[in-house]
Amino acid sequence: MEMKGQNNGQYMVPVVCFSIILMDLIAGILGIQAEVAQNKVQNLTVWIVECRDPSYPAFKLGFAAAVLLAFAHVIANFLGGCHCVRSREELDVVSYNKRLAFASLVLSWIALITGISMLIAGVMANSSSRKSCGISHHRYLSIGGIACFIHAMFAACYYISATAVDREEKKLNPPGMGHQCAPQTPV
Repeated sequence: MEMKGQNNGQYMVPVVCFSIILMDLIAGILGIQAEVAQNKVQNLTVWIVECRDPSYPAFKLGFAAAVLLAFAHVIANFLGGCHCVRSREELDVVSYNKRLAFASLVLSWIALITGISMLIAGVMANSSSRKSCGISHHRYLSIGGIACFIHAMFAACYYISATAVDREEKKLNPPGMGHQCAPQTPV
Protein backbone atom coordinates (compact mmCIF):
# COMPACT_ATOMS: atom_id res chain seq x y z
CA MET A 1 0.00 0.00 0.00
CA GLU A 2 1.79 3.09 -1.27
CA MET A 3 0.83 6.61 -0.31
CA LYS A 4 0.77 9.35 -2.91
CA GLY A 5 3.81 11.60 -2.86
CA GLN A 6 5.84 9.26 -0.66
CA ASN A 7 9.37 8.30 -1.67
CA ASN A 8 10.08 4.58 -1.26
CA GLY A 9 13.62 5.23 0.07
CA GLN A 10 12.70 8.00 2.50
CA TYR A 11 12.98 5.74 5.53
CA MET A 12 16.40 4.35 4.63
CA VAL A 13 18.44 7.06 6.41
CA PRO A 14 16.64 6.72 9.76
CA VAL A 15 16.68 2.91 9.60
CA VAL A 16 20.39 2.75 8.75
CA CYS A 17 21.26 5.32 11.43
CA PHE A 18 19.20 3.46 14.00
CA SER A 19 20.93 0.20 13.03
CA ILE A 20 24.41 1.71 13.28
CA ILE A 21 23.68 3.34 16.63
CA LEU A 22 22.00 0.21 18.00
CA MET A 23 24.92 -2.04 17.01
CA ASP A 24 27.46 0.37 18.52
CA LEU A 25 25.44 0.77 21.73
CA ILE A 26 25.12 -3.00 22.11
CA ALA A 27 28.86 -3.34 21.41
CA GLY A 28 29.62 -0.72 24.07
CA ILE A 29 27.41 -2.43 26.63
CA LEU A 30 28.99 -5.81 25.82
CA GLY A 31 32.48 -4.31 26.23
CA ILE A 32 31.60 -2.92 29.64
CA GLN A 33 29.93 -6.19 30.65
CA ALA A 34 33.09 -8.02 29.54
CA GLU A 35 35.10 -5.80 31.89
CA VAL A 36 32.69 -6.66 34.72
CA ALA A 37 33.05 -10.38 33.97
CA GLN A 38 36.83 -10.04 33.84
CA ASN A 39 36.89 -8.34 37.24
CA LYS A 40 35.03 -11.28 38.81
CA VAL A 41 37.95 -13.71 38.32
CA GLN A 42 40.70 -14.19 40.90
CA ASN A 43 43.77 -12.04 40.63
CA LEU A 44 46.83 -11.24 42.68
CA THR A 45 48.48 -7.83 42.33
CA VAL A 46 51.89 -6.85 43.68
CA TRP A 47 52.83 -3.29 42.75
CA ILE A 48 52.24 -3.14 38.99
CA VAL A 49 52.57 -6.89 38.37
CA GLU A 50 49.29 -8.75 38.22
CA CYS A 51 48.61 -12.49 38.04
CA ARG A 52 45.07 -13.49 37.11
CA ASP A 53 42.99 -16.24 35.61
CA PRO A 54 41.37 -15.64 32.22
CA SER A 55 37.61 -15.17 32.03
CA TYR A 56 35.80 -17.06 29.27
CA PRO A 57 32.64 -14.91 29.61
CA ALA A 58 34.80 -11.78 29.23
CA PHE A 59 36.39 -13.35 26.15
CA LYS A 60 33.00 -14.05 24.54
CA LEU A 61 31.52 -10.65 25.40
CA GLY A 62 34.61 -8.75 24.25
CA PHE A 63 34.76 -10.68 21.00
CA ALA A 64 31.06 -10.04 20.32
CA ALA A 65 31.60 -6.32 21.02
CA ALA A 66 34.52 -6.17 18.56
CA VAL A 67 32.49 -7.92 15.85
CA LEU A 68 29.51 -5.58 16.32
CA LEU A 69 31.75 -2.51 16.25
CA ALA A 70 33.40 -3.65 13.03
CA PHE A 71 30.04 -4.51 11.45
CA ALA A 72 28.56 -1.10 12.33
CA HIS A 73 31.60 0.59 10.79
CA VAL A 74 31.34 -1.46 7.59
CA ILE A 75 27.66 -0.60 7.23
CA ALA A 76 28.22 3.12 7.77
CA ASN A 77 31.11 3.26 5.30
CA PHE A 78 29.60 0.94 2.69
CA LEU A 79 26.20 2.63 2.61
CA GLY A 80 27.61 6.13 3.13
CA GLY A 81 30.00 5.84 0.21
CA CYS A 82 33.35 7.52 -0.17
CA HIS A 83 33.41 11.27 0.32
CA CYS A 84 37.06 12.07 0.69
CA VAL A 85 38.74 15.42 0.33
CA ARG A 86 41.99 15.09 -1.57
CA SER A 87 43.67 18.42 -0.84
CA ARG A 88 43.56 21.47 1.39
CA GLU A 89 42.39 23.57 -1.56
CA GLU A 90 39.50 21.21 -2.20
CA LEU A 91 38.54 21.39 1.48
CA ASP A 92 38.20 25.17 1.15
CA VAL A 93 35.67 24.98 -1.71
CA VAL A 94 33.49 21.97 -0.82
CA SER A 95 30.12 22.25 0.89
CA TYR A 96 29.71 22.15 4.65
CA ASN A 97 28.04 18.75 4.37
CA LYS A 98 31.10 17.35 2.61
CA ARG A 99 33.38 18.89 5.25
CA LEU A 100 31.24 17.35 7.97
CA ALA A 101 31.26 14.00 6.16
CA PHE A 102 35.05 14.09 5.85
CA ALA A 103 35.62 15.10 9.49
CA SER A 104 33.19 12.52 10.85
CA LEU A 105 34.72 9.85 8.58
CA VAL A 106 38.19 10.53 10.01
CA LEU A 107 36.88 10.61 13.59
CA SER A 108 34.88 7.40 13.12
CA TRP A 109 38.05 5.66 11.89
CA ILE A 110 39.93 6.92 14.95
CA ALA A 111 37.14 5.66 17.24
CA LEU A 112 37.12 2.33 15.39
CA ILE A 113 40.88 1.84 15.68
CA THR A 114 40.83 2.78 19.36
CA GLY A 115 37.82 0.60 20.15
CA ILE A 116 38.96 -2.45 18.19
CA SER A 117 42.48 -2.22 19.64
CA MET A 118 41.23 -2.03 23.20
CA LEU A 119 38.64 -4.77 22.75
CA ILE A 120 41.11 -7.10 21.06
CA ALA A 121 43.69 -6.46 23.80
CA GLY A 122 41.06 -7.36 26.38
CA VAL A 123 39.95 -10.42 24.41
CA MET A 124 43.53 -11.63 24.00
CA ALA A 125 44.16 -11.22 27.73
CA ASN A 126 41.23 -13.56 28.36
CA SER A 127 41.91 -16.05 25.56
CA SER A 128 44.51 -18.27 27.23
CA SER A 129 43.52 -21.25 29.34
CA ARG A 130 46.00 -20.66 32.17
CA LYS A 131 46.87 -17.94 34.62
CA SER A 132 48.97 -15.13 33.17
CA CYS A 133 51.23 -12.68 34.95
CA GLY A 134 52.45 -9.36 33.68
CA ILE A 135 52.13 -5.64 33.96
CA SER A 136 48.71 -4.68 35.18
CA HIS A 137 46.42 -3.92 32.23
CA HIS A 138 43.13 -2.62 33.47
CA ARG A 139 40.16 -1.28 31.68
CA TYR A 140 40.93 -2.38 28.10
CA LEU A 141 37.45 -3.78 27.61
CA SER A 142 35.62 -0.84 29.20
CA ILE A 143 37.69 1.69 27.22
CA GLY A 144 36.83 -0.29 24.09
CA GLY A 145 33.17 -0.17 25.10
CA ILE A 146 33.28 3.59 25.56
CA ALA A 147 34.97 3.91 22.17
CA CYS A 148 31.97 2.04 20.72
CA PHE A 149 29.65 4.74 22.08
CA ILE A 150 31.83 7.45 20.53
CA HIS A 151 31.95 5.52 17.26
CA ALA A 152 28.13 5.44 17.19
CA MET A 153 28.01 9.22 17.21
CA PHE A 154 30.61 9.72 14.47
CA ALA A 155 29.47 6.84 12.24
CA ALA A 156 25.85 8.04 12.28
CA CYS A 157 27.01 11.60 11.64
CA TYR A 158 29.09 10.36 8.71
CA TYR A 159 26.22 8.42 7.19
CA ILE A 160 23.79 11.34 7.50
CA SER A 161 26.22 13.90 6.06
CA ALA A 162 27.36 11.51 3.29
CA THR A 163 23.72 11.01 2.31
CA ALA A 164 23.25 14.79 2.26
CA VAL A 165 26.33 15.13 0.01
CA ASP A 166 24.86 12.54 -2.37
CA ARG A 167 21.60 14.49 -2.53
CA GLU A 168 23.48 17.76 -3.15
CA GLU A 169 25.46 16.17 -5.96
CA LYS A 170 22.30 14.74 -7.54
CA LYS A 171 20.73 18.22 -7.52
CA LEU A 172 23.84 19.74 -9.09
CA ASN A 173 24.20 16.94 -11.67
CA PRO A 174 20.73 15.72 -12.71
CA PRO A 175 20.66 12.22 -14.26
CA GLY A 176 20.08 13.49 -17.81
CA MET A 177 22.95 15.97 -17.70
CA GLY A 178 25.82 13.59 -16.96
CA HIS A 179 28.86 14.65 -14.99
CA GLN A 180 30.57 17.86 -15.93
CA CYS A 181 34.21 16.97 -16.46
CA ALA A 182 37.04 19.43 -16.70
CA PRO A 183 38.41 19.75 -20.24
CA GLN A 184 41.47 17.63 -20.80
CA THR A 185 44.56 19.22 -22.27
CA PRO A 186 46.48 17.20 -24.86
CA VAL A 187 50.00 16.17 -23.97
